Amino acid sequence: MINKSLDTAVLIFCKAPIAGYVKTRLTPPLSSQQAATIHRELTIRLLSLLAALDAYALQLWCSPDTHHPFFKHCQQHYNLSLHQQHGDDLGVRMHHAIETALTTFPKVLLVGCDCPSLTHVDFEFARQALQTQKDIVLAPAEDGGYVMIAMKKPYPEIFLNKTWGHQQVLDKTRQSIQQLGLNLTETRVQWDVDTFDDLQRFFKIDKTEIV
Repeated sequence: MINKSLDTAVLIFCKAPIAGYVKTRLTPPLSSQQAATIHRELTIRLLSLLAALDAYALQLWCSPDTHHPFFKHCQQHYNLSLHQQHGDDLGVRMHHAIETALTTFPKVLLVGCDCPSLTHVDFEFARQALQTQKDIVLAPAEDGGYVMIAMKKPYPEIFLNKTWGHQQVLDKTRQSIQQLGLNLTETRVQWDVDTFDDLQRFFKIDKTEIV
């Protein structure tokens, strides 16, 4: 059962591990099914890390819906709730999830499921920063985007009417935050698994780094 006494929710954005639907930039050299398997492994890795911390209410925000057996498996094994993503683009979906979660929890952290560089230190840094005067926490990525955003109030201006998937996403997000007059802090720079080179980097990680 989800612990309702927790004051911070982590919203994990996750696609169903369907061949041809996830990690398409890994194919080739991987097959579509192998890419889907990598997606599952990355997701389980993150959920295992967060579940071990026992400091957050976990919400898995699913696409295209919550019905895939993998999502049910995650719900059964990692004490999380399932939610369906809604919206025509990534920004709309992120804003909807954050706005919804903030009706129940004072603080939310939204994260993708494919960033193996995130550790408990990064999540705790974000949670503690929100307990101070910081309004927004970003986990910047090497590719010019970000892999996590945390906040205490919904700010649609950060997400809506934006373009995604380019190298200026992080800079544009910083600009939006500055224009709103919000207090921003950032974690160390992260990296996620998008390309085959990223995957090779992932395979070299010492597995003890996730705890």
